[in-house]
Amino acid sequence: MKRITGFVLTLFLCSSAIAQENSPYSRYGLGDLVPAQNIVTRGMGGYAAGYSSGYFEEQAINFVNPASYANLSYIAPSVIKQNGSALRKTIFDFGFEIDNRSLKQIDPAAKYSATNLIISYVQLGLPVKLRKANKKGIFLGFNFGLRPLSRINYKIASFERKPGVDSFGTIYEGTGGMSEAMAGAGLRIKNFNIGFNSGYRFGNKSYSTRVSILNDTVYHYQSNSETKSNFGGVFFTLGTQYEIKLNGKKGSPEGAVLRLGAYTSLQQKMDGTQELLRQTIKYDSENGIYQVDSIFKNSQSGIVQYPSSWGAGFSYKDSSGHWSFGADYERSNWGGYRYFGQKDNVKNTWKIRGGAEYFPAEYGRTPFNKFFSYVKYRAGFYYGPSYIDLGKNMPEFGFSLGAGIPLKLRRSSVYETQSSYLNTLIEFGNRANKNTNLRESFFRIGFGLSLSDLWFSRQKYY
Repeated sequence: MKRITGFVLTLFLCSSAIAQENSPYSRYGLGDLVPAQNIVTRGMGGYAAGYSSGYFEEQAINFVNPASYANLSYIAPSVIKQNGSALRKTIFDFGFEIDNRSLKQIDPAAKYSATNLIISYVQLGLPVKLRKANKKGIFLGFNFGLRPLSRINYKIASFERKPGVDSFGTIYEGTGGMSEAMAGAGLRIKNFNIGFNSGYRFGNKSYSTRVSILNDTVYHYQSNSETKSNFGGVFFTLGTQYEIKLNGKKGSPEGAVLRLGAYTSLQQKMDGTQELLRQTIKYDSENGIYQVDSIFKNSQSGIVQYPSSWGAGFSYKDSSGHWSFGADYERSNWGGYRYFGQKDNVKNTWKIRGGAEYFPAEYGRTPFNKFFSYVKYRAGFYYGPSYIDLGKNMPEFGFSLGAGIPLKLRRSSVYETQSSYLNTLIEFGNRANKNTNLRESFFRIGFGLSLSDLWFSRQKYY
């Protein structure tokens, strides 16, 4: 586990360094937003408000709605009564994806493609066993995680001629992004769950504009206007879920279940420092860019105001356990975003998400040699306008397919408690419409590995 953790964290820190992405839309706001859901729910369009991992659903950690953490420790009373005890497993869950983006420009006609490796999240879910409280229907679970929120990476060249002056070449370049380290807890009382996430969001943003005068007879130094900033602050997210058993015996894990959920992330003010630099520069074939003269340099403190957001939805699982589906509506108030007191080309936005999952097997009846009967098949979609506001309608939509593959069905020993799932994702979609000069399409292949086992348990010998 230590080796896996170290390997994943190394990839997380290095993934931005090896990316070759060039997305002009990442100039605005805090860049391109990284999908916030885990690989499992993204295979179903990304609905998460009502999704929860339970005793028969140990697949992934739903960190979008922290109320779901309580179900990491929840065991149906009938299971405890039947088995005498129940195993509550710690889940180590991480995901990564390969992101391919294609940019198409109409005037002038051009196309650009880039492929990147992105670490999506690293999560550790810890169930808590409370003997007396569990008998009263009270359950508690914790989660710790690290994930990226946005990415900034663009480099754009522009050439123009101003009559009576000269020809100009301008290069716009930006890098950076935002991440969060979090801890959360979920509490279940009977059929009602409540939970929270809190932690530290941090990031940086660096962008520059370099202008060159293109003259055949007179040499001019290039100018560089560069702004670098770092910011960070504490955040808080609250979530709730309510479970309704529609049929089946009371307290039984079987039967149809409807789960309603909602979550909200409060508006956040992050402290930041910003450095402004205006200089003349010169290109050197060996040393690259170096400063000739500094015209203006200044450091200042300020606030980055990150917007509030909320979402609500449901999930439903039928009594046979074969089918489950759900949907979400989410809204982000980017109109309140401020970057060191300045507005940007962003606006309030919304999205609808929906999807379904099919599980062919019947627990305890389907033979283990029918492997594909134990694979969970998923499909979904999402749709909504982009949070970037350029004066034109820029819809974002995507379709997804996924599968949950058990890495081991039959245990070699009654004392073996480990179980692992490989969750896969194929997602494709588009941003902007055919009337927009610059359209962006994407294709993603994602993988999530969920490893669960017993932790903090004392062995007993009889």
